[in-house]
Amino acid sequence: MQDSPLWEQIGTGFVRHYYQLFQNDRAKLADLYIAESLLTWEGEKICGKDAITKKLLNLGIKKIGHTITAHDHQPTTDSCILSMVVGQLKADNDQIMGFHQIFLLKEINSAWVCTNEMFRLALHNFA
Repeated sequence: MQDSPLWEQIGTGFVRHYYQLFQNDRAKLADLYIAESLLTWEGEKICGKDAITKKLLNLGIKKIGHTITAHDHQPTTDSCILSMVVGQLKADNDQIMGFHQIFLLKEINSAWVCTNEMFRLALHNFA
């Protein structure tokens, strides 16, 4: 990882940290957002750190496991980092489902925070 660009190291570290918190202590995810953060969760638009934290704490999931199959990161022209994650999750007794998640990370006061995020389950209707 030391040979990869700094922005890729930051993106990879953020992804690892995010899913560790999501699985073990979702309340601490609040530290990753700011008052102006935006989340789109399965099409639902959620604005602000407090509302995002409330949404993530009230998903109705007690136990969740994530398997990350791929993650890609890009620097943006305005010094942010765009991260895309593809993986599978297992929530409680539900079957394993694929998901896609995108994060836009920005350095504010020497800390990387998530200003924008999008999440979708990879569900397909082939009928």
